[in-house]
Amino acid sequence: MTILLTNLRNAVITGVVLAMLVAGLYLTMGGALDANYWRFFFRWLHVLSGVMWIGLLWYFNFVQIPLMPSIPDEQKPAVGKHIAPAALWWFRWGAMSTIATGLILAMLNGYIVQAMSLGLASGGVIRTTLIGIGMWLGIIMWFNVWFIIWPNQKKALNINNQFPDLAADAKAASARTAMLFSRTNTVLSIPMLYCMVGAQNL
Repeated sequence: MTILLTNLRNAVITGVVLAMLVAGLYLTMGGALDANYWRFFFRWLHVLSGVMWIGLLWYFNFVQIPLMPSIPDEQKPAVGKHIAPAALWWFRWGAMSTIATGLILAMLNGYIVQAMSLGLASGGVIRTTLIGIGMWLGIIMWFNVWFIIWPNQKKALNINNQFPDLAADAKAASARTAMLFSRTNTVLSIPMLYCMVGAQNL
C-alpha cells in the first residue's frame, strides 16, 4: 500500500483504476455506454477539473497570498521558484479542462445555445438562465487565468527565466495585477458555483 501512496502518479493511477472498477460494476449491472452515460462521464470530468481549478484558486487566495508577508525573506524563493510555478501549471490547465468539458457537456445536453443566451433562447427558463450565468462567469474566470493572471505571474516570478532583466517595480506591478485578478476570480467563483448547483437543483 505504501508504494501506491508515496508516489503521486501511483496514487492517481490507483484512483483511476478504482473508478474503472466502479464503471465495470455499472456495466455488469445492466448499465450501457449510451448517450446518458457520456453526459455523466463529461460531467464527472468537468467536476474533477473544476475541483483542481477552484481548489488551487482558493489555495492561492486563502493560503499562499495571505501568508507570503509572514514568510522570512530567505524562504520566499522556495515558494516563488518551486511551489508557485507548479501550482500555476495545474491551475491554468485545470481552468482549460473545466471550460472544455463544460462546453462539451452543454452540447451533449442540448442546452448550449439556451445557456449562452442566458435562457432567452428558451423563453427565460430558470435552469438555463442559471447555468448560463454560471458558464459566463466561468468563461470570464478562464479568460482572467490565461490572459491576465498567467502572463503577469510569469513576469512577477520570472518563470523559466523569461524576464531576467525586469525591474523590481515592474515585477511588483505584475504581481499586484495577478493578485487582483486572482481575487476577482475568487469573488466570481462563489456566484458561479451557486448558479451551477442551482441549475441542477432548483
